[in-house]
Amino acid sequence: MGFQYSIDDRRQVREIRVATLWNRLPLTTTHHPANHWSKRTVMFWVPLLTIIAYGLLHSLLASRSVKRRIRVAIGERAYEGFYRLAYNVLSAILLAPIIFVLLVTPSQEVWRIPMPWAAVCLLIQTGSLIALIAAILQADPLRFAGISQALAYLRHEPLPLPPEPLQVRGFYGLVRHPLYLFSLLVLWPGPIMTDTLLGVAVGVTLYLLVGSRLEERRLAAEFGAAYTAYRRRVPWLLPWPRPRS
Repeated sequence: MGFQYSIDDRRQVREIRVATLWNRLPLTTTHHPANHWSKRTVMFWVPLLTIIAYGLLHSLLASRSVKRRIRVAIGERAYEGFYRLAYNVLSAILLAPIIFVLLVTPSQEVWRIPMPWAAVCLLIQTGSLIALIAAILQADPLRFAGISQALAYLRHEPLPLPPEPLQVRGFYGLVRHPLYLFSLLVLWPGPIMTDTLLGVAVGVTLYLLVGSRLEERRLAAEFGAAYTAYRRRVPWLLPWPRPRS
């Protein structure tokens, strides 16, 4: 009987812990039945919806129809010289509402990871941040930012610039989207998670997952068979080893 009680007691403790964590998540309002939009729910959904709105606007500005209209409006050479830079600057400006929401929205703690695991999480975040910077530098960061194109326009050099090569080495030989992978590893392993940060983390994750699929369509259209072979050889987002064919 004592042994059976011990097993039941442990099971009950586990159930209580899971229920406690679930009740702390801001996804539902069961702990505030009288108020459908409880404070905790708002603190989760406001950042999440702000990120989603940013992603939709960001994708709209990168759509073919918008690009075509801009190309017609300002001319081919000006488009090739300044579209990328203007797109990145506008994207940075559009981040201001998200930062404002994070600053003004009060937050409550959802979970806290104790030591020594908190130190492990910080090491993962630090290493991922360094890897993210290295992956950016592996490509052409000036061209990615649009600075190279703008300088070529101002210097009266030929535009568009020569096509970029398909990145398949280094971090791009580990996964097809190392920038997204390391961004998520910077975002999620934080030892302290609040409901506001959780909304941001979920929103950014959804944005990167959808964005990776859209980016793959563009790369497949641009590089054709070379990208198809690369996609067969290298995993999408998680570095799982693939069997050799």
